[in-house]
Parts: sequence; C-alpha cells; structure tokens
Amino acid sequence: MTSTSGFTAGIASGAIEVIDLTTPLHSGTPVVLVPAPFAPSAGFTTRPVSDFDERGPGWSWSDMTLGEHTGTHVDAPRHWISGREGLAVDQISPTRLIGPVAVIDKTVEVAENQTFLLGAEHFEEWEHEHGPLEPGSWVIFRSGWSAYGSDPERFLDPKGWPGLSIDGAKWLAAHPAVSGYGVESVGIDSMGAGPSQPGESGAGDPDPGEFGPGHYYLLGADKYGLTSLCNVDRLPPKGATIVVAPLPIVGGTAGPARVFAFVDRS
Repeated sequence: MTSTSGFTAGIASGAIEVIDLTTPLHSGTPVVLVPAPFAPSAGFTTRPVSDFDERGPGWSWSDMTLGEHTGTHVDAPRHWISGREGLAVDQISPTRLIGPVAVIDKTVEVAENQTFLLGAEHFEEWEHEHGPLEPGSWVIFRSGWSAYGSDPERFLDPKGWPGLSIDGAKWLAAHPAVSGYGVESVGIDSMGAGPSQPGESGAGDPDPGEFGPGHYYLLGADKYGLTSLCNVDRLPPKGATIVVAPLPIVGGTAGPARVFAFVDRS
C-alpha cells in the first residue's frame, strides 16, 4: 500500500510492526568520554519544577540538562571539522531522515573482537547478497553492543567498541544511496581501534580520518551518524523503513532523537 491511510491501517492491524530503536534517557545514560584536557559533554539530568505541590498544585514538570550527543542521537555534519561548514541538525531535510534500512550483522565477529571494524568488503558482501542499496538508505551496524547499555563501564570500555575502518568510512561516504549510518554503540567510531587495526593506514603520511574515520568521512560528505540504537536484532537485513527524528536544535551539532523502524509482517 502506498497511501497514508493504508500505512496507518497496516499499523493498526499489526501487518506493519513498529519497532522503537531508541535507548531511553535517564541519569545513567552513558555519554562518550574524552580524555583531559578536552572538555566533556554533560549527560542527562532533571530538576523538578513542581510536582502537584505548593510550587504547582495542579501539574508536574521538570527542567533538564542534556548534552547534544547524549543517548540515541543524530550527528550532523557541523559536528566534525570535515563538515564544519555543513548542515546543523535543524537544517537536515526530513526526506533524508526517512528511508530504507540495510542491516549489516556482525554480532559473531564482534563477540570475538570487540573493536571489530566494518570495511568496504563487508558492505560489498551485503550488496552482493541483498542487491544494491536503495536511495536514501540508512546502513545500520548490528553488533550486539546495545546489550551493555545498562552497564556504563562495559558500554564505554576504554579498550573500545565496534567501529568503521578507513576504507569502510570512505565507501559509505562515496555511496550516493547512503543518507546515514547507525550503530548500537555510543559513537560511530571505536575509540579504542586506532590506526593499528587491519585495513588502517600504515607507513607514510597519516590519513586525516584515521582516528575518527566515520566522523571525518561521513560528516564531511553530508551523511549523518546515528548512535546508541537498541532492538536492532528485530530488524531484517533488508525491507524495513526508518524514521529518524532528532530535536531540531538551531545550529546544533547533534540532536537527541526518537527512532522508529517499520517492518511489513503481512
């Protein structure tokens, strides 16, 4: 069905399953750590304003402090030096935030090597098996890392987490069908991988994106990062549709987001 009424009828009947890929926000939500002397970002905190009391007898509400890059969020091009003249999160076209999903499942490999890096060969293998990426695709790396979301020390393991190799980042950045790239970890790059991982730069001048290839190449090419996803295991390799809805923070380098996927179960 292509009509909006058919779409909503499919959701009501259960023929279209709605999967929430968003990690709930709370005071313990892990935020990527940066070493001194670099400045850290705030996490998520709330302060009650009133709660059916003398400060507001008929209502309850709170103030909150929230870093742009907290929880499930969209990295905008303006976040990274390679995209500093690019779009802020409020400027991303809604048409780029809705699209087909391609799931790259490497849970087995990540279980054996937590800093496993997706390379160009893995995307090419997926296309060989499932066909070319559809226009406007969001490529999602299924790593199983969201299982550690309730354990900040494990989720933010200083040894690192799954990421992208330089050639993998360049492949995504150059692919005309790609709108964005999503992960279950706190960031789209592995803080512990470094250039010594297979497929990374060796002798000669260092690659400008070697310590953050996903950020450097994707955001520099007007592609978007999507982090801290959950329930990725419920998505098929191909066929789902994603809706990514970041807060439209004016001038923002990122926006905390609610993310839904729609899967036809009929």
